[in-house]
Amino acid sequence: QVQFVESGGGLVQPGGSLRLSCAAHGRINSMNVMGWYRQAPGKQREFVARITSGGITNYADSVRGRFSISRDNAKNTVTLQMNSLKPEDTAVYYCYAGATILNIDYWGQGTQVTVSS
Repeated sequence: QVQFVESGGGLVQPGGSLRLSCAAHGRINSMNVMGWYRQAPGKQREFVARITSGGITNYADSVRGRFSISRDNAKNTVTLQMNSLKPEDTAVYYCYAGATILNIDYWGQGTQVTVSS
């Protein structure tokens, strides 16, 4: 079992930055992949970014070049640095972990990000 503690969400103006963090506890050593999805009101949950334990990253086209994901394997944390935020980035952001890039085994509780002037 894996549990997450997410932090860093909030309200920011367009063009601003936020940093999301997710600390994992439990059987995290078997989880090769950690990352983030997001879900905006009335929309399906969508992939944002992921990182493997070896540091390989992937991003959704909509965030590439603006968001950066990093991971501290010793502390079992994953961080999403979000820059140049747009109103369309407004969503609940969910941390996740999976054994492979094809798996989503555990979800965090979600943290709200609102981009508005």
